[in-house]
Amino acid sequence: MEVTSADFIKRYGELADCAMHEPVTITKNGRKRLVILGFDEFRRLQDLDHRAFRIEDLATVEPQLARALEDVETPPGYEHLDDETKHWTP
Repeated sequence: MEVTSADFIKRYGELADCAMHEPVTITKNGRKRLVILGFDEFRRLQDLDHRAFRIEDLATVEPQLARALEDVETPPGYEHLDDETKHWTP
């Protein structure tokens, strides 16, 4: 759902309730400025932000991103970072 900032101020209670079920995008001068989400959805996204995925697992969720990550090479000068992950196991 998309509303203007003025409309959001006028209909805050109704739109805050709607945000529990779907994101509400707030525009100002025709440009998207904010998104209001329900707290549970915010927590879900926040939890995803802190999770690590193996490329094999990511491929089922986001195959295009997984393919791009498989092609990434360590830039010169950062090889020491490989040592930090070599002990990780799937």
